[in-house]
Amino acid sequence: MFVLELTYTAPLDAVDAVLPDHVAWLEEQYEKGFFLASGRKEPRDGGIILAVAGDRARIEELVAGDPFTVAGVCAYRVTEFIATKTAPELARHRQTLG
Repeated sequence: MFVLELTYTAPLDAVDAVLPDHVAWLEEQYEKGFFLASGRKEPRDGGIILAVAGDRARIEELVAGDPFTVAGVCAYRVTEFIATKTAPELARHRQTLG
């Protein structure tokens, strides 16, 4: 499992200009099963995405295709973690150490 932290690197008007494309990209990743939750940070200086994928390389590939990345309006910090405990709704994403 991965926590993707977006930090805006451009003024909000530049971010907002790309926002519709970013939202469409988010929807596509939800449909493909990669994203579990996402939203803006408060204060509005970026966002957070909770993601799942087979490996970090796949996540890096997804991040590179985000319209925000392509437009150069944000930077990503990718944190991988082992989800050994989850809410019942996320049980299928639970992992074991080892």
